[in-house]
Amino acid sequence: MTDTTTANPAHDFIAKTVADNPVVLFMKGVPEQPRCGFSALVVQILDHLGADFIGVDVLQDDSLRDGVKTFTDWPTIPQLYVKGEFVGGADIIREMFQSGELKPLLIEQGVLAA
Repeated sequence: MTDTTTANPAHDFIAKTVADNPVVLFMKGVPEQPRCGFSALVVQILDHLGADFIGVDVLQDDSLRDGVKTFTDWPTIPQLYVKGEFVGGADIIREMFQSGELKPLLIEQGVLAA
């Protein structure tokens, strides 16, 4: 693997976290105590569907908060990853949930029981 970019510890952490965990939500706060409405919304949706996920609090570390935005080239937090793939932020997750697309995606990826 040739990497011509500068080493970025935050990107390394993000890559390892999404590789090691089937469903990861990079969020403000923690699932038990979200610190923004958008993070709370995504947590509520995942809880409603019964999805097992880990929440990573980006407010603990500025390099992580900035790093997660550059990692995906996505400007907002929260960010949901399923099986290593970036799914989207709060608006996308809400739209996918409301349209009925999110649950089948989670089932298809093997992270939610049918």
